[in-house]
Amino acid sequence: MFRRPVSTSSERRGVTQNKRFLLGLLLWYVALSVWTAYEPADRQFWMLSSILPGLLVLVLVGTYRCLPLSPISYVLITSFLTLHTVGVHYTYAQVPAGAWFEQAVPLGRNQYDRAVHFCFGFLLTYPIQELFRLTIPLRGWLLYYLPVMTVLGLSGLWEIVESWVAQAVHPELGITYLGSQGDAWDAQKDMAAAMYGALLCMAFLFFWRKQRSAASRPLAELES
Repeated sequence: MFRRPVSTSSERRGVTQNKRFLLGLLLWYVALSVWTAYEPADRQFWMLSSILPGLLVLVLVGTYRCLPLSPISYVLITSFLTLHTVGVHYTYAQVPAGAWFEQAVPLGRNQYDRAVHFCFGFLLTYPIQELFRLTIPLRGWLLYYLPVMTVLGLSGLWEIVESWVAQAVHPELGITYLGSQGDAWDAQKDMAAAMYGALLCMAFLFFWRKQRSAASRPLAELES
């Protein structure tokens, strides 16, 4: 009796292409980090704000073999890190894209940081959900509830850590260093933006999966 091969040539080719794709994402982030390290608007702010993203990348690389995520998750994570890296290069309050948008739609402040907080929820909720699915056998509404709560908790933790760093490193700058741009409710609005992004992501996934399930049901009935 012949033993079935572990993997076909097409499967091995797919794995190789996937590794090359992920390596390309890693090289993109490294190249972008090197570029943003050249004459940032605030060297100390850039260094402090780059620690956690750098640690995240190291964790993703170190856990790839034992806990690999899907390519789409890595793309979403890289997209968020790209937005964050650009923000810390200019400091969020001075990003040119946000300034251009503020000129077109006068909202009273540079909205780039608020957009990145929204993207934190929208782009990272799916990878968080996938991580839950791989490590914890979640089912039903918990599969959508816990990722949103995780994003909200991480967003709140970021605001707390940011305030600690500001008090320890630049206590004389206070609100200016935090990038609140004179808005006393900036931290709460940032957390709300992350929550809105997470809710939108989960709503999109829920209806997409529901539609896909409904579309596959008639085919399953015909095959039976």
